[in-house]
Amino acid sequence: MAMLGSKPNPQIFSSRRPPFVSSRHVAPLSKPSPPPRFLSTPALRLRGRSCAPFSSKIMSSLLSAPPETLQWIAPPPHPTYDLHQVIRLALQEDVGNLGDLTCLATIPSETQAEAQFLAKEDGVVAGIQLANMIFHEVDPSLKVEWVVQDGNLVRKGLLFGTVVGEARSILTAERVVLNFMQRMSGIATATKAMADAARPARILETRKTAPGLRLIDKWAVLIGGGENHRMGLFDMIMIKDNHVAVAGGIKEAIAAVNSYLIENNLDVAVEKMELHMQALKVETRTLDEVREVLACVTKGTGQVTRVMLDNMVVPLASGDVEVTMLQEAVKLINGKLETEASGNVTLQTVGKIGATGVTFISSGALTHSVRALDISLNVDTDLALAVGKRTSRA
Repeated sequence: MAMLGSKPNPQIFSSRRPPFVSSRHVAPLSKPSPPPRFLSTPALRLRGRSCAPFSSKIMSSLLSAPPETLQWIAPPPHPTYDLHQVIRLALQEDVGNLGDLTCLATIPSETQAEAQFLAKEDGVVAGIQLANMIFHEVDPSLKVEWVVQDGNLVRKGLLFGTVVGEARSILTAERVVLNFMQRMSGIATATKAMADAARPARILETRKTAPGLRLIDKWAVLIGGGENHRMGLFDMIMIKDNHVAVAGGIKEAIAAVNSYLIENNLDVAVEKMELHMQALKVETRTLDEVREVLACVTKGTGQVTRVMLDNMVVPLASGDVEVTMLQEAVKLINGKLETEASGNVTLQTVGKIGATGVTFISSGALTHSVRALDISLNVDTDLALAVGKRTSRA
């Protein structure tokens, strides 16, 4: 354990919201954009960086980047989500009513330590700003510094962050910080790979997120270079197959939605919440349904902005996909509306889907089947690296 002196502080968990911890990238910024109201600090990222394999040359350029190349990566807006409350719940479920018993039993309260974040595999790091907030929630006196920021590529074996302060506080925060960072980094890494492969189409996630973590999952998608689909049921009208079945048909569902929006003036209400509402999106599964939607638009009876082309990508036994129906649907729509492909979207198929000319490709797998990026936080860094090399994880 790296001992750094003594400083009494009996607190293990603090409900205070202190100012942002130190960061090597924050001080030089002259006129930062104001952060969202629920963040202690806005997130930062290095702009316009290559996603080629991480080399020492790229690392050098990242660390020497001038302040003007930095920009905030804020989480998506939500009218009711309390990020601080999510952090507190995550900490409370870990410390319970008695605190970290192991730390209380084995580590004197005055013991100081330094711990370092270690990347155990290559990937896109995400959750750095959230980690800062968690450390602050546990102990405002902890000092955290990073040599990368959200959205940067990290390579296996890289020590990319340091936290200094009371050993008890660091170890109490450790697992909650890593749980969030590993999940967010896994989502960001998968998103980056899929967004690169999908171009010129744009990658979206879906509402298939971990319950209670939707804003955090969708924040990770933004950090990885994707775009956000609707946040929930409240910020987009999306007519799906079950709505069509209950309403009696596509035409009837579109007409009912338009009447509802006008009667309730919902577009104005949503605008006041600073959310960007798509007036109306319709899910279609066949070319005939696409024609029905287009007929409503042509007749002026529906203000549809986007057509979802669901499961028009057919998987083949060879592992390839057949996209003929999707291509025909895009040709039928002919740029009149935005198009969104969904179903059978993988890293192997997304390039072929994107080449059909669709505007967006949505993938639930980005968040519902995420594989966490392997990251650790170690007080004895030398031993952690030795064990990592022995197990091929560092």
